[in-house]
Amino acid sequence: MTAEPLLRVNGLTAGFAAGPVLFGIDMEIAPNELIALVGANGAGKSTLLGTLSGLVWATTGRIAISGRDITNARPEAVVKAGISHVPQGRRLFDTMSVEKNLRLGAYARRDGDIDADLANVIEYFPALRDKLKREAGTLSGGEQQMVAIGRGLMARPRLLMVDELSLGLAPKIVDRLIEAVKEINAAGTALLLVEQDVLVALDVAQRAYVLENGRIVLSGVASAVKDDPKIRKAYLGL
Repeated sequence: MTAEPLLRVNGLTAGFAAGPVLFGIDMEIAPNELIALVGANGAGKSTLLGTLSGLVWATTGRIAISGRDITNARPEAVVKAGISHVPQGRRLFDTMSVEKNLRLGAYARRDGDIDADLANVIEYFPALRDKLKREAGTLSGGEQQMVAIGRGLMARPRLLMVDELSLGLAPKIVDRLIEAVKEINAAGTALLLVEQDVLVALDVAQRAYVLENGRIVLSGVASAVKDDPKIRKAYLGL
């Protein structure tokens, strides 16, 4: 990339008390880009998102957003810097209303545009329009994923990271979520999409990174990654 990337990661190593999970991760995301991060279970995808969002400690390397170093910043500082993380499993507050779950995404904001942004979320996810007063735990899995993504958007991020968008959802619901992801990206938000369904991820993304055993083993234009013989054999059974 020639311009300053929105996100730049250099030499990132991170993990837990049992030992490192990520090794020497280098990646970049440009403003407004839609990036897929794919890999098998246990490859380190969720750990990478956790490290980028300040939930997992980086032992070496650097994470920067628009040139500003946010390595090992507190999660709330990462959100203020412009990164929102939609975690695997959604992690909603089940007994709170859908509206309150969404508004919690704006907890760090002090501006007057929160109501307008809530309306924008409903435009992306019209299925939530008549469910704002319902408890989040009563929604279907697909509707809960809509709330989780909407909550991430309420922070008004420059980069939205979504972990396992399609997990456990019916194909028709996944199609609707993918359309929303494309709309969000077209409106100016960069996305990092972590997805075990490789075809779903590579069909929607502009570029892709392949993570294997904690290391980036392949990156490039998503369509080229999709056509790579190693990817087709390992993930598509071709």
